[in-house]
Amino acid sequence: MPHPSAMPLRFTLRQLEYFVAVGRAGSIAAAAERVNVSSPSISAAIAQLETEFGIQLFIRQHAQGLSLTPGGRRFLAEAELLLESAEALHELSSDIAEKPRGPINVGCLVTLAPILLAALRRGFEAVCPEARVTQAEANQERLIEMLRRAEIDVAITYDLEIPRDVAFEPLAALPPCAMVSAAHRLAGRSTIALADLADEPMVLLDLPLSREYFLSLFQASDLRPRIAERSRDMAVVRSLVANGYGYALVNIRPRNQQAPDGNALALLRLDGGYRPMTLGLATMRTDRKPRILRAFEDHCRSAIGDDRIPGMVTR
Repeated sequence: MPHPSAMPLRFTLRQLEYFVAVGRAGSIAAAAERVNVSSPSISAAIAQLETEFGIQLFIRQHAQGLSLTPGGRRFLAEAELLLESAEALHELSSDIAEKPRGPINVGCLVTLAPILLAALRRGFEAVCPEARVTQAEANQERLIEMLRRAEIDVAITYDLEIPRDVAFEPLAALPPCAMVSAAHRLAGRSTIALADLADEPMVLLDLPLSREYFLSLFQASDLRPRIAERSRDMAVVRSLVANGYGYALVNIRPRNQQAPDGNALALLRLDGGYRPMTLGLATMRTDRKPRILRAFEDHCRSAIGDDRIPGMVTR
């Protein structure tokens, strides 16, 4: 009779990954979206695990999705440990080979992503060709949630409302500026005071935390903006401004000074010494980071600074 350690395994780490995804998400559909595979593939993987081990892992509830059985909960805990050990072996092989390799999931603030993410990713893949990068764009609150749920490894974002369990490394300061149409009467200036804009119609970037930041600039100067338009989409804000619907406050100075419809914009430095937004990297606090994540952080440090930001004009 063969020794138990010599018996062939009839399950795969991929099947365990799919099972863990369902256990965390509570439904096959949600898990399929998270790991980017079809629902039938996940269903088949769970069925194969249940057959191989002779246990029922889930209780099928048509209205509420799936819930773990008591045995399924114990199986989930052990499966997570096994996957962590497998990832540790992968990281060890990378360290031995002295080459960062493997998957890394990068999140980026939705307003920053169109400007810098593709160039930053391309530069990283050039120096780490064995990296497998996936990307996601979201607002600040969603990025923090994704970090906590391990859906992303790192977020490129601002220092806005960073919770204690998340570490933030600052890379560049982005002072606020005013954006107006190139045909605006103030477009020829290089700088402008917020008081000069208070009576003008404002187009507000209406995203959580960003909205509060921009409005706080008026409060600090004892001014009240005249908000005429709102949008959660920076491209829409740029088009509204370029077409004369008002000015906007922004921290991003893209090299392309045109709205998506081709109309020209002008950016004016804002006088007053207002607190800048700080661009940087957010990660979960941990004593041990995968080599691929450390390599990505090193690349970001070399690519981003007060005098250099991909896709942007700096001071």
